[in-house]
Amino acid sequence: MTELDVRALQRRLAAFAAARDWEQYHTPKNLAAALSVEASELVEVFQWLTPEESARVMERPETAHRVADEVADVLAYLLQFCEVLGIDPLTALSEKIDRNESRFPVPGRQDPSESSNRHSSE
Repeated sequence: MTELDVRALQRRLAAFAAARDWEQYHTPKNLAAALSVEASELVEVFQWLTPEESARVMERPETAHRVADEVADVLAYLLQFCEVLGIDPLTALSEKIDRNESRFPVPGRQDPSESSNRHSSE
């Protein structure tokens, strides 16, 4: 998904809410709670499945449809949450991956920036 796609979806969601006069309910607290509820509904699909069954959940049309709907609900509330707080979700994700790559380096690999920094200071 490109940034334009994300922005277009956020605009569609905002227009949907505005047409129904729901903006008053779209506070950060309410959107965070709704996001949590929808994520829990996604978890519910997998709750009593074995790891093997969960890996095959998309093979059954009835569960595949339910998983896709819950993923859409989670994403919709996340995008609305980001819109309300002025967070660019793709930038936030990219920056988080950068921090995680620094925090959790691949064992046995040297960070290329450390190598170049070491050579530049010699």
